[in-house]
Amino acid sequence: MTNMARLNLLEETRYEKLPVSVFANQKEASLSVAKRIAELIRSKQAAGEKVVLGLATGVTPLGVYAELVRQHRQEGLSFKNVITFNLDEYYPMKPRAAQSYVTFMNENLFDHIDIDKASVHIPDGTLKKEDVVGFCLEYEKKISALGGLDLQILGIGRTGHIGFNEPGSAPNSGTRLVTLDDLTRNDASRDFGGKQNVPTKAITMGIGTIFKAREIILMAWSAKKAPIIKKAVEGEISGDVPATYLQLSQHVEFVLDTEAASDLTRFNTPWLVKDCVWDNMLKKKAVIWLAEQLGKPVLKLTEEDYNNHGMAQLAVEQGPVYNINIDIFNQIQHTITGWPGGKPDADDSQRPERALPARKRSIIFSPHPDDDVISMGGTFIRLVDQGHEVHVAYQTSGNTAVWDDDVLRYMEFAIDFNHSIGDDNNHLKGLYEDMRTFFDKKQPNEIDTQEIRDVKGFIRKTEAISGARYAGLNDDHIHFMALPFYETGKTQKSPVTDKDIELTMELLQKVKPQQVFAAGDFADPHGTHLVCFNIILAALRKLRETEDWVKDCWLWMYRGAWKEFETYEIEMAVPLSPQEVLRKRNAIFKHQSQKDRAVFPGDDAREFWVRAEDRNRETAQAYDRLGLAEYQAMEAFVKFLF
Repeated sequence: MTNMARLNLLEETRYEKLPVSVFANQKEASLSVAKRIAELIRSKQAAGEKVVLGLATGVTPLGVYAELVRQHRQEGLSFKNVITFNLDEYYPMKPRAAQSYVTFMNENLFDHIDIDKASVHIPDGTLKKEDVVGFCLEYEKKISALGGLDLQILGIGRTGHIGFNEPGSAPNSGTRLVTLDDLTRNDASRDFGGKQNVPTKAITMGIGTIFKAREIILMAWSAKKAPIIKKAVEGEISGDVPATYLQLSQHVEFVLDTEAASDLTRFNTPWLVKDCVWDNMLKKKAVIWLAEQLGKPVLKLTEEDYNNHGMAQLAVEQGPVYNINIDIFNQIQHTITGWPGGKPDADDSQRPERALPARKRSIIFSPHPDDDVISMGGTFIRLVDQGHEVHVAYQTSGNTAVWDDDVLRYMEFAIDFNHSIGDDNNHLKGLYEDMRTFFDKKQPNEIDTQEIRDVKGFIRKTEAISGARYAGLNDDHIHFMALPFYETGKTQKSPVTDKDIELTMELLQKVKPQQVFAAGDFADPHGTHLVCFNIILAALRKLRETEDWVKDCWLWMYRGAWKEFETYEIEMAVPLSPQEVLRKRNAIFKHQSQKDRAVFPGDDAREFWVRAEDRNRETAQAYDRLGLAEYQAMEAFVKFLF
């Protein structure tokens, strides 16, 4: 690297208080970390020495462990000289439980390599309360007796915790019993079949213990981690974000994918740290950012505003600034349309959708049975009202997100109904008693019986039909796909197969849509939205090879239940009147099993209809603040080029 390149990098990263490496994706980053671990193991082997590793659990290190297993099997990497200490374990926790970190480490690493199991150390979740302190002291002594950790790998929780060192942890803390933050328990709820089953405590290495490692690598993937990564890397050192203590270490590195790094200044607002190549998207983002920072409409921004906020380069290269303002204002204005299927007999050169064909065939793909009305219920209703041929496709049954007591309630209804018409109830009563017995003994995340899964699926199916009918659809335009990847009965789903893609292709071939709407909200805590989106994408790309109609098919992404698009990203904004907001709410209300308290609500305590209305209102208000017309609410869409 030349001196000039070093200077540029220093300027670009001047807000960052510790070293950060950013990779194109999670896989490349994981391979890089695994390579460093393997090199350390081999160098220690060559010197006849043991290597002491601090290991983490959770989704983050899975790719690292998979690559280490591959190197062991295919490249002869041996772990006979490796000693490991895991960061943490839930308390209380039986080692054979599905959620235990003993199970996790065995399934993802230890059972597949030649490590001596006596060299493996994981906090004991079965201890008596009075024995925990002594165990923790002994854990520390074992690490110290071995000369400390050579390398510690970490993930980061959305509270900023490392290990289970939650906000308030001291920088010199040692291994100990801690109380878990509410957000941490929310994030773990999927693995435990609901937050109520997540332990409230854990045994964790302390920040002081982690600090003693000769090398520390913290890994983070996905946009969900971007806000906390920004705090950890650029924020002030604070007990409120324990990961900020890592800024004090001389031996730490953050390894991120592009999404986890996306909130860092050099990526999010690059004009503040370097000269930029001002393509249209970056220019639009910067101008909207400036307007929001100053609380001004776009058309009131001045040259002084640009110069005082890192955008002098843009003003000089593409100014005068008023011309820039008008250009961006017009672009934002042209995203607004009351005709999401295109306006017939109108000039569509400045509209987000085509005028022709005037009556379009549209498919709304809904990953779960309620995402359609929650995220784009107003647009759904508008498309039907304006005469388009609308289909809705529910990609999964959503049967894991139904409360057990709802099953009993519906079974009791069925028994009473059968009795009222004189039908024999013996079989139903038998099933009902079997279900009650099962629920009484059910363990967290235990797979429901097939009959229970069926009833949960029926509950969500009838709710989806009711919502789609309310939006105006006939039954023959309502499709239930039951994609096989989802139907495991567990929150952990199977890998996508050709069958999932083939079923999607069949529906697309049947309808031949000009518009496809798909959930682009990849922040959902289940991960189902991203899987379902990729299935649609694979199906469309495969069909494009042989079917001409695909060339005229546009793919629109919607959001709403979890996280909205940024204003600069929006390419179609559909305004909703107060009456349309009410109609959307009523469509959401048809999903009674998801109302009041959903099984997997994420970290947002609001009901889904409240989330949707708040976000739609906030989108409209964002447009209003930029100087655009004031609407009650807006649903936002981004076009995806496939």
